[in-house]
Amino acid sequence: MRLATWNVNSIRARVDRIVDFAVREHIDVLAMQEIKCKAEQFPFERFEEAGFHVEAHGFSQWNGVAIASREPVTDVRTAFPGMPGFEKGHNGPDAPQEARAIGATVSGVEVWSLYVPNGRSLGDPHYFYKLDWLAALQQYTSESLTANPDLALALVGDFNIAPTDADNGDPAVVPGFSTHVSPPEREAFAALQAAGLQDVVRPLIPTGYTYWDYKRLKFPRNEGMRIDFILGSHALAEAVTGATIHRDERKGELPSDHVPVVVDLDLEGPDDDDRPMIF
Repeated sequence: MRLATWNVNSIRARVDRIVDFAVREHIDVLAMQEIKCKAEQFPFERFEEAGFHVEAHGFSQWNGVAIASREPVTDVRTAFPGMPGFEKGHNGPDAPQEARAIGATVSGVEVWSLYVPNGRSLGDPHYFYKLDWLAALQQYTSESLTANPDLALALVGDFNIAPTDADNGDPAVVPGFSTHVSPPEREAFAALQAAGLQDVVRPLIPTGYTYWDYKRLKFPRNEGMRIDFILGSHALAEAVTGATIHRDERKGELPSDHVPVVVDLDLEGPDDDDRPMIF
């Protein structure tokens, strides 16, 4: 399986580019974030013509997540247990949920496409929502892997966290003043790893960014951030055979401000001589 994650920053504005990438790179499962449309507005037909099944979750022109798969998907969910909601001026457990998570099972792998809240600024209610959201995700991860240690689990997407200083190359993002790099956010990311997940790309690609702001020539200056991740359980990490960060997708006409992150998985193991080759 070739699994990819991409914050596409509006699926309707970039559908041709996204589908072309998925076909060209032989992607089997593509997790998308910031589709920025209602589910019924998603351009399903373009993906279906290319051989993909799609599950999409979106409410408006903000947020939104989707999973496109060449194989059928099952057990589709649009929230994980305990996932909090958010609405400005609305506090409490009954705040409406945003379209930030969609999970499904594909070929035995539980895949979640996640768009973690941005946080906006330190001290903002959205920042505390972000931390609560990550805490609930950590709880779900811990309970899932405790119940099934052999679960092939992939949490993928835009985490809006640069977990180390090496992941932040944007001089405008300053520790102590900015979100994405604050100790509580980094601790929340580390808690996901402590729950049984690992960044399956970093061992193969130790450096490189996945996001560059559109402003102030951030991309030409390579003032980016590494905030898009594929976090996998032990069972998933054991199956990883390769990884790529497609930096060139930030170039050209109408690029997203994020680029795809891709991993190859050998789900059959080394003893299966009949497994398909991935080029």
